[in-house]
Amino acid sequence: MSTAPTIPALPHAHLTLADFEGLATTVAGYPYVKLVLDQETSIVHLIDGADRLLHVQYVAERVLGMTRAELARNLDAFNDSVYRAEDRRFLLGTLALHNRPEYGGLFFSLETVEVDTMSADLLRRFYDTVRALVVDSVPVLLKPANHLQESFDFGDLPRILAHELYSTAPYVPLNPGTTTGRLRVFGSEEAYRATTDPVRWYDVLVMDRMPDDIPRVSGLINSRHTTPLSHTNVLAAGWGIPNAIQIDALTSLAALDGTWVAVTVDAAAAEVSVDEISRPDSIDAGPAWAITQVDIGKPDLAAAQILPLEELRSTDAHRFGTKAANLGELTAVLRDGSPYWLGFYAAPRPPRPHLLEYLARHLETTGADPGELSQAALRMVKQHVVVPRGIALPFALQQQFLESSPAIQQTIGKLKMALALGGEIDGLCAELGALIRDTPLPADLRTLIEDAVLRHLTGAGRVVVRSSSNAEDLIGFSAAGIYESIPEVESIEDVVHAIQRVWASLVTTRGVLLRDEAGIGLSDCFMGVVIQQQLDGALGGVMVTTNPLDRADFRSVLLNLARNSVDDVVSGAGDPLQHLYNTMEGGSRTVALGTDGVDVDDQAKATLGRLALIGRLLQAHFAGADGPVDAPVDVEWLVDGDRIVLLQCRPYQLAA
Repeated sequence: MSTAPTIPALPHAHLTLADFEGLATTVAGYPYVKLVLDQETSIVHLIDGADRLLHVQYVAERVLGMTRAELARNLDAFNDSVYRAEDRRFLLGTLALHNRPEYGGLFFSLETVEVDTMSADLLRRFYDTVRALVVDSVPVLLKPANHLQESFDFGDLPRILAHELYSTAPYVPLNPGTTTGRLRVFGSEEAYRATTDPVRWYDVLVMDRMPDDIPRVSGLINSRHTTPLSHTNVLAAGWGIPNAIQIDALTSLAALDGTWVAVTVDAAAAEVSVDEISRPDSIDAGPAWAITQVDIGKPDLAAAQILPLEELRSTDAHRFGTKAANLGELTAVLRDGSPYWLGFYAAPRPPRPHLLEYLARHLETTGADPGELSQAALRMVKQHVVVPRGIALPFALQQQFLESSPAIQQTIGKLKMALALGGEIDGLCAELGALIRDTPLPADLRTLIEDAVLRHLTGAGRVVVRSSSNAEDLIGFSAAGIYESIPEVESIEDVVHAIQRVWASLVTTRGVLLRDEAGIGLSDCFMGVVIQQQLDGALGGVMVTTNPLDRADFRSVLLNLARNSVDDVVSGAGDPLQHLYNTMEGGSRTVALGTDGVDVDDQAKATLGRLALIGRLLQAHFAGADGPVDAPVDVEWLVDGDRIVLLQCRPYQLAA
């Protein structure tokens, strides 16, 4: 194991660019070095990237002479001594080198670990020491590592914020992976729509930003920044295809348009790797993913009863769809708690036997007794969280409606025949969708729906009518953005029309083709419907209980948020704010400001931190007694003050 160099903390430059590059390792396209300032000896230690040592390992083993076993036995206390103690001996951070023309070319950024609570005075001392060590010709900018550090006033000290670097990064690996295919470069969405050469499954698309209705392809390269939680990126993660942001892609890859290429998206690289190749013989065999059909389960069409959400559980997905069933499950968890919801924190995390002490800190309680922690969690969710009341229509009602119309049945038959023979389906899908939207409901079915709405939603004001199909939220098939949800519905008449629009969204050309590619036949698909009171919030958005840009980061939860509307996030109408929250040691940071360009206030950040914690509890609950507690969930939410409204919870699909 190599010996890391030490540099006396003297007020003149010692670290040259050559020294830095000899020690650095690379992540997300930029080299960095870990460093430790020992305040007792006035020595700065530079940790050789080849050693792959964590800061605490280096300090404990190389400086203090502890064995790895001793560190493991006292890891949490040791972490507190270097990240939280006011009288700490060591200051820990990273020094990264960037080459960004928009910021004047080469510069270093200095930052601590995100969970570090060092004071403004310590942070200033750390910066001044490192600035004195680094070659004078290269600027050093302080990069606050969390919201606490962003709040410090350092006067004229040069700073750069995380969101400034991320939102202008020339390369972002959204979904790492390797693929081969035909490169298709479209200078605009209009050019993509107008092409006479249809996009095929083996194509790798290069566009300014991918539209939500792309078919299944082999790879995606965006030339403009987008969120990891956009519909297309969620689909890419579920499909297991490489996906990246490469700012100059439209120009740098234009000459390869139409050629066969090998594409690699690597988190440690500086850009997407695109190399021209010969047409692979394997293309003739068709897509490998078409061999394995998605398991859709067997729907129950016997029960035609409309139920309030509070009476549903996750086991009712075969009658109402996953979305409706999970909303019922959420209602029960918020009312009664869960025997499973400590699972994420109770799981062994070597060398830690569990993370329950960290959960206790978040819940502002003491000890690691599971019973006490569960009660504290229940008090928290009862105080802060609601699920809007609503009802769910089962698959059986949609089936009754379809069977009531000979014209609908005849058109379904034609569509099935066209799919079987490989014929044109656009016109048939449009015809069938129009029939489903416009055919009057049978009187008994309409009365059943009207009675349920009046019984359970009187006084609700506006409602939102959501899809809840059995052909979504499946392993290998997420269906993000395929089906319709209609907000701002007020009258009974409009509720009925909205229900029929949701039913009709099951037979759009895109939905039919995507399901057919996954081996999900038209006869196997059914649509449940959720009708919920529409609540408002100052903020709305989507949370996934993982860090999509770093799958090894089990600590962090990513939130995308917009002011006033969840729809602005899920529809891609504007670029959302993006926050990362550490649900273990604590700490949070903003990674993108989005279209608004203004961050939320401290109260909102505190509430969003509580939401991130609740996400971990829900993740473990839906894993159950035997499921993987690290399997992430996707949650739609609203926040108003300290009130959190949960609108949806489903699996966040990641390809194996």
